[in-house]
Amino acid sequence: MDGPGRRDAPGRGSGLYAARRAAADTVESPAMNLETWELLSYVVTVIGLPLAIGVFLFDQRKERENEEEAIWQQLSDAYIDFLEVVLANPDLKLRSQASVPDLTEEQHERKLVIFDMLISLFERAYLLAYEPDMDEKQRRLWHSWEDYMREWCRREDFRARLSDLLRGEDPDFSAYILSLAGEEACPASTI
Repeated sequence: MDGPGRRDAPGRGSGLYAARRAAADTVESPAMNLETWELLSYVVTVIGLPLAIGVFLFDQRKERENEEEAIWQQLSDAYIDFLEVVLANPDLKLRSQASVPDLTEEQHERKLVIFDMLISLFERAYLLAYEPDMDEKQRRLWHSWEDYMREWCRREDFRARLSDLLRGEDPDFSAYILSLAGEEACPASTI
């Protein structure tokens, strides 16, 4: 029986029919979908896009910091390796400030090779880590390298060989370490 006198079968109450019809009306309503999509696009544009850009920039900065830390660690490891070479040659007394007089020809040759290794390491540190405009963290890290350079430039035998050691090296690095050597050769007098 169709029409007003028709009764629904058990389990097919008019409430279920009304809920299905309301859901169908919602899905079929193009104005509601269009408004919803428009609202979502505004939310993405106003909130999501700037947030995504911020996250991207944060990730880029973090990656750059990680790369810088890796460079500093590699340079530090290389200097430790260099100091092991110095320790393996105690007869040259490279950790003392005074040079050893009367070196044999073989000792003199070893000392020059070690100085070459040191200049190469200092140049690599300069090229990878030095910048004219460093932030506070970079400046603190760089000062440790400058201290190493100054320490070696205090040695008269190192300074005497410096012009030969710098032949063919980066001009900016050469000027930098020569200025340090000049300062260490003639330290400012204290009053």
